Amino acid sequence: MSQLPNGSFETFVPLALRRRGMQRVTYEHNAHNVTLLEGLARAFYWQHLIDTGMMKSGSAIARAEKLHHSVVNELLRLTLLAPDIIERLMAGRQPRRMNLIWFQRNPLPIEWEAQRQMVKRFEEEV
Repeated sequence: MSQLPNGSFETFVPLALRRRGMQRVTYEHNAHNVTLLEGLARAFYWQHLIDTGMMKSGSAIARAEKLHHSVVNELLRLTLLAPDIIERLMAGRQPRRMNLIWFQRNPLPIEWEAQRQMVKRFEEEV
């Protein structure tokens, strides 16, 4: 995350998807949840559109993308994830049951420490 001259913040999330046959993977040896990573990438892209003023709101993005506004707003919540949790997702080290559908159907605590506790509960459920 870096601060821009106008005082706003910008986050760069490196994501390189490769197609291998019928299966999409990001890197060689990690168990990435590609659907979750694509949702995360879309969320940060859409947040960038809002932050730069290219789009006024999640509803405007939903109209442009021909999606229901709830889909966009649910994904935008992913931009509130703690940086270390995002790193885990990017590295394929998320708990197995932590997927995009879970994030869409469950509330996400705003406080990063509460998010970390949420991840720990996922790990304890194994």
